[in-house]
Amino acid sequence: MIQIIIKKFLIILALIFPLSHVQAITVDEAKERVKALLQNEKTIENEKAIKLPNFSVVDLNGNTHNNETVKGKYLVVNFWATWCPPCLKEIPAFVEFYSKHSDKVEILGMDYEEANTEAAIEFTDTFMVDYPIILFNDENNAQFSAFGDVFGMPTTYIYDPEGKLVDYHMGEIDIAILEKSIL
Repeated sequence: MIQIIIKKFLIILALIFPLSHVQAITVDEAKERVKALLQNEKTIENEKAIKLPNFSVVDLNGNTHNNETVKGKYLVVNFWATWCPPCLKEIPAFVEFYSKHSDKVEILGMDYEEANTEAAIEFTDTFMVDYPIILFNDENNAQFSAFGDVFGMPTTYIYDPEGKLVDYHMGEIDIAILEKSIL
């Protein structure tokens, strides 16, 4: 009888012990892990800058955006979704920033959800979005991962006019952060 109890106890321990090492991480911890990954990637590449990947996406208006169309401008790639409250909160900052600096900055709003075109257009009209919105659809979905991993939303990558990654931000972004990275 005692052997059966010991066996059951050992089985329970074997099942529970691996779970004791599982933990949730905060947004700040995720940011730090991503920054560490970026730094490690820089080191692995012999301190070469992380460069803008080759990409080609089509926006809601049917315009193609790629390495050539953004050449010579800063590129802000913002991953967002309509169900994400911080994403919605940052849209006015992107709209204001883009209206002031569209001559030297391109913003691509990468809508990282399955959404139909009509709903997306209605949504962007409501928020008066004047920068290109890219839908996660059959035409574009393979390009979303080209920019890097998205661990949470919103996630923003900022590249300089030469295509070097100059900033990465997970979480809500504001005009001050954009200006610090770009101006």
